[in-house]
Amino acid sequence: MTSTAADISSTLLDWYDEHARDLPWRNPPGAPSPQDSDWPYRVWLSEVMLQQTTVAAVKPYFERFTDRWPSFEALAAAGDDEIMAAWAGLGYYSRARNLAKCAREVAARGGFPEKEAELRELPGLGAYTAAAIAAIAFGERAVVVDANVERVISRLFNITEPLPASRKAIRERAGEITPEHRAGDFAQAMMDLGSSICTSKSPRCLLCPLQEHCEGSKAGEPERLPMKPPKKAKPERRGTAFWIEQEGHVWLVTRENKGMLGGMRALPDDGWTAGQDGSGERPLSVDWEDLGAVRHTFTHAHLTLSVARTREAQKPEGHGEWWPVSDLDEAGLPTLFAKAARLALARD
Repeated sequence: MTSTAADISSTLLDWYDEHARDLPWRNPPGAPSPQDSDWPYRVWLSEVMLQQTTVAAVKPYFERFTDRWPSFEALAAAGDDEIMAAWAGLGYYSRARNLAKCAREVAARGGFPEKEAELRELPGLGAYTAAAIAAIAFGERAVVVDANVERVISRLFNITEPLPASRKAIRERAGEITPEHRAGDFAQAMMDLGSSICTSKSPRCLLCPLQEHCEGSKAGEPERLPMKPPKKAKPERRGTAFWIEQEGHVWLVTRENKGMLGGMRALPDDGWTAGQDGSGERPLSVDWEDLGAVRHTFTHAHLTLSVARTREAQKPEGHGEWWPVSDLDEAGLPTLFAKAARLALARD
């Protein structure tokens, strides 16, 4: 490393030693990685959960998962329905499906691989997650770049090329300042700096340990970095979910194990994932009570989901299960259908 790069990494690590966040999946700054086999499991689980999700949202899920399944072996032995139900509400459900696949793959291998390249071979582990696990769990020098790191590096080196084209330059610059030792602490220091000081709006430059090195701050208006292309408007979709109730039970289905909300328990719906106007068929030829609608935003679209209810004692065609309404919280409904259920229950 050049002397400047060494100065940046050592300054940031000194700051991290004093200001690191206390998180349930973290080792104290500067401490050697624990040698027990559960440590890589905890790092991996936290990194998968944190993808596109806030620390505040992840904390209770992480604690529930590790209480219930404290190791790869325990999670690998769990059923898909158990895992999906426990994940409900955390979003991006393909992560939960890959979580189960990865745990079983690791159990079959007899352990977690330690090298970044081998980690990339596991289900659901992309470049960022593999690098983060290699650095944090195993101390390998790996270049870890998430959204926080993209922001810090873009400002630190005044990279004005818009995303996503700038990602190559960002990664190269991050590689220049990643130290040989304490790469895991360095990666977490970058994340903490981005989340607490080098924030997307109103960065707190006067408190930043890297201000004297920051070319973006010297150029003025560091908050404009990283440059991003204009966001495209999200399309609008409409659909209907069906609350079919009899004798204190509601009919739930398990969605096909692919695509959005795949593998999750849900209320039956009219196929809004395939259509734009919510004009699909209703599952029973009965009188339906229209209860109103709920609104939900996915990464790719906005959805207005109407809710229709019947209490006529008929069993719909296809696979499903009668679930006690009093125990509906235990069904693990994803957020969209939990909203629809709350609407149905509020209309009693």
